[in-house]
Amino acid sequence: MATTAGREGILVGVDPEEQSLPALAWAADEAVRRGLGLRMVLSVPPSRDTWHGDAEPHRTARCARGRNALATAAEAVRALQPGVPVTTELLDGVPASVLCREAAHARLVVLGSRWLGRWEEAFGTGSVVVPVSARARCPVVVVREPEHTSEDEPFLVVGVDGSGESSAAVAFAFAEARLRGVAVRAVRVRPRPLAGLGDAPGAEEEQERVPAGFLEPWLRKYPELDVTRGVLRGHPVERLSRASARALAVVVGRRGRGGRAGTRLGSVAHGLLRRAECPVIVVPGSGR
Repeated sequence: MATTAGREGILVGVDPEEQSLPALAWAADEAVRRGLGLRMVLSVPPSRDTWHGDAEPHRTARCARGRNALATAAEAVRALQPGVPVTTELLDGVPASVLCREAAHARLVVLGSRWLGRWEEAFGTGSVVVPVSARARCPVVVVREPEHTSEDEPFLVVGVDGSGESSAAVAFAFAEARLRGVAVRAVRVRPRPLAGLGDAPGAEEEQERVPAGFLEPWLRKYPELDVTRGVLRGHPVERLSRASARALAVVVGRRGRGGRAGTRLGSVAHGLLRRAECPVIVVPGSGR
C-alpha cells in the first residue's frame, strides 16, 4: 500500500475528507528552508463492523479515496514547490496512533485542523490534532490559520514560563527564526494580581521583562537575531492568542510549568490549538 518514502524528513498527515491547503503550503515552504523531503501519510482505520459482508467493499472504497487524497495533496505541493521531494504512503490503522508511531522517524509533523468541537477533537475516533500534539516525539505544527506574512518585520512568538518544556520551545523558536531570518518575541504571561495587591486595575502589561538569564544560552548562540522580551498580565491562552494575531507562528512547550503530572498536553497548548490566529508549533520537552 505504500510508495517508497524517506523516513528522515517532514511528516504530513493528509485528511481524506478535506485538504488543508495552508498546511500543505506551510510544509512545502519548511521543506525548502530545511532542505528536507515531505513524507505524506494517510491512514485507513479498521472497519468497525466485521460481521456484515459489505465490510470489505467499504474498506476498498476508503482505500481508493485515501489514495486519491494523497495524490491530490502531492500534486498541490509539487505545484507550490516543484523541487521538494514528495513521497506518499497509505497505511493501516487508527490515524492518530499511526502518525505518532511514524513521527519517531520525522523532524516535524505538520497537520491541518478542521474546526471540530472540543469533545470531538479530544475524544472522537477521528481525532488527530490533540493526540498527535500530545504524544509525538518531535515538534508538531498545526496549521489552522495561515502565517501573517504581510508584516514589515515578521516575527515568531514563543511562550516562556521557565519550565523545561518552554526551554525546548525557546530552542526551537530561535533556530526557526534564524532559518527564516525573522525576529523573536519571547512572551511570559502572569496571572492578574488580586485587586489592591498589585498593579493598578486595568493594567495590561508590566515593564518587567522575561528574565535574561533564561534566554541567555540562545541569545549567545544566535546573536544576530532581533529578540524582544515582555511580560503580559492575564490568561496565557488569551494573551498568547492575541500575540499571535500578526505572527508567523506561535511556539509553546507541550506541557508548561502549570501542567499536571501525567498529562500529555498542557492547557495552554490545547487552548492555542483552538484559538491562535496563526500556525501553532507544539514542542516536546527533552523527556518527551
